[in-house]
Amino acid sequence: MKTIPTAERELFLALHAIAQKNPVANEWLACLPKWLYDIKNKSNYAHAPAYLSAVERLPTITAHHNRVVNLSANAISINLDWSIAEQKQTEALLKQLMPWRKGPFEIGNTHNQVYIDTEWRSDFKWQRVLPHLSNLKNRRVLDVGGGSGYHGWRMAGMGAEQVFIIDPSCLFYHQFMAVRHFVGNADANEQGHYRTHYIPVPLEALPKQSQLFDTVFSMGVLYHRASPFEHLNLLKGQLKKGGELVLETLVIEGDETSVLVPQDRYAKMNNVYFLPSVAALSLWLEKAGFVDVRCVDKDVTSLEEQRSTEWMDYQSLSDFLDPNDASKTVENHPAPMRAVMVAKKA
Repeated sequence: MKTIPTAERELFLALHAIAQKNPVANEWLACLPKWLYDIKNKSNYAHAPAYLSAVERLPTITAHHNRVVNLSANAISINLDWSIAEQKQTEALLKQLMPWRKGPFEIGNTHNQVYIDTEWRSDFKWQRVLPHLSNLKNRRVLDVGGGSGYHGWRMAGMGAEQVFIIDPSCLFYHQFMAVRHFVGNADANEQGHYRTHYIPVPLEALPKQSQLFDTVFSMGVLYHRASPFEHLNLLKGQLKKGGELVLETLVIEGDETSVLVPQDRYAKMNNVYFLPSVAALSLWLEKAGFVDVRCVDKDVTSLEEQRSTEWMDYQSLSDFLDPNDASKTVENHPAPMRAVMVAKKA
């Protein structure tokens, strides 16, 4: 079976099953064919055919490969008994899907391995978030802006009933599918269906007020939104009553009135709009209708957590900081500091 058609069929079946009890999911089903067509359409994404070809040419994994998958490891791990030729073929094809930003992933075995050393050590963030989550077991989860899907796989590893990752990136969609190729059905439920799914759209494209999810994650998204309250309201609309929001974003030090609005760029990014203090962000969440708002972690991003690698060989954090003062960006703003907020939908 081909990886992407199988994954997309599993996504359809998952949404169809949800729609039997929650008719609002029919709105998702109505949009799904266009969503999946658009992400592979060359007129939308010039590189889409090349990405698709890379995934389709990955070596076929059969029972003799003795696959063992660990979705709870710091590096998502797919242990395989495979040949040197298969390892080299896989590495070459996965490098056609660069840059890899969220991970890491390891495929193969100790003697013959492909280790995708991503720009972000996303396991660092996960370890900061993990102690403060409600138990994800048997919960339906939405991961907004999930990139290659690293955190989504970790959510599945915690026993989530279903994980839906959304991100509009054509590259990230195919990176997820490449990992799915090797994970296979290791995340299947008792009925044999995949639990981890990827929909290649932004949050704004989803039907509003679906109220389908027990937990919604938005990590590394809010500061890219010109209308932060719109983003918070959209997140709330996807949550069930009493559901949990996990929000991670860039913040600054300060009181309830402190918000940084970069005039031009922030850490060389031109799409950063609002960096509030934790106190201000708490007020935003309460104003948006969330309760039990708390900051569970605040951490200055380190050069060990975000850096250039063989798999992401563009500029990274060290290039975004003042070379003479690492506490500031090159634009003289405070260096990146991230907070994790947890809140409930009233």
